[in-house]
Amino acid sequence: MGRPGIDFPGFGCGLAIMRDGKLLLCKRLKAPEAGHWNIVGGKVDHMERSELAARREAEEESGLSIRSSRFLCLSEQLIEADRQHWISMIYVTDDFSGEPQLTEPDKLSDIGWYDLDALPQPLSRFAADAVRAISTHTKALAGAV
Repeated sequence: MGRPGIDFPGFGCGLAIMRDGKLLLCKRLKAPEAGHWNIVGGKVDHMERSELAARREAEEESGLSIRSSRFLCLSEQLIEADRQHWISMIYVTDDFSGEPQLTEPDKLSDIGWYDLDALPQPLSRFAADAVRAISTHTKALAGAV
């Protein structure tokens, strides 16, 4: 059957969680992109809608309760070092409750809020794509005022 992302392109999801202009990021311990800072997310299960998967993964990884989210962007990642290929639907939210906690210490080593202009490095491709989409959206809204 094969492994998603390794034997064939995997279908993933991510959720950019925003609070007071800051983005929630976590540091990955495992491939793909071990040591990179990423938004919360993971694999979409068979017959699971990607938006619901993003919210589920966010709740599992952060301990937050996600009330709603909206589509932000699509991201494709070819990770030569890990020989992985992922395509992910990325969503965004500021509609949640709780405080983030490191709930999966076997997968993540750190979690915290970061200003968009002072992000830790290195960023994962998914996180970089999310930041770019948030920045583009914010600039478009500012120009419409």
